[in-house]
Amino acid sequence: MKSLVIIEDQTAIRELIAEILKLDPEYQLVGEAGDGQAAVQLCLEKKPDVCVLDAKLPGLNGVDILRRVVPKHPDMRVLVFSGHESPVLVREMLEAGAHGFVEKTAGLIEFKRGLETVARGGTYFGPGVASLLRTVLTSTGADASASSLTVREREILQLVAESHSTKEIAAKLEISAKTVDNHRTNLMRKLNLHDIAGLTRYALEQGIVTASSPR
Repeated sequence: MKSLVIIEDQTAIRELIAEILKLDPEYQLVGEAGDGQAAVQLCLEKKPDVCVLDAKLPGLNGVDILRRVVPKHPDMRVLVFSGHESPVLVREMLEAGAHGFVEKTAGLIEFKRGLETVARGGTYFGPGVASLLRTVLTSTGADASASSLTVREREILQLVAESHSTKEIAAKLEISAKTVDNHRTNLMRKLNLHDIAGLTRYALEQGIVTASSPR
């Protein structure tokens, strides 16, 4: 039996996946999380065999969750189950340590096939994602400047784009407001942007947040 966590911010989908997996003797559900910060803590505490991960989450997105967790728990198998797929996102997820990616529009049968394959050590892509793979493998990816950002800078970029204030970001990340300001200044310099609107637009273009990302 493999231990498993579900990282999904939509409560109905998270509960549906949980109910399905509770009926499967192959898995033991050991935790659930609905935001990025809680997801990192959960994965590092529980050290699950398998993680079902959404790509877009408040606070910290799926790519940055993997960048924080995988170096400390490299044996975790990861299936991305997301309503968002693009060549850039798929490439970044794979580079960060995901082993499979199934789009939510593919349905639950496809999800279960993907989970079984990934849990047993393979890789799996839903039909929609598979059609993107050629683009992923041949593309140079997102704006090269995105790859120059540190994990902390990407984290702050996402929070800025989600309209959090400097004070709110400082409290959420347990750092000083001055440190937040310094990171934001570095972001603008690296990306050649000059205001919060520019940072927000950039985050949307790179898929770090979506237009409907919750605060």
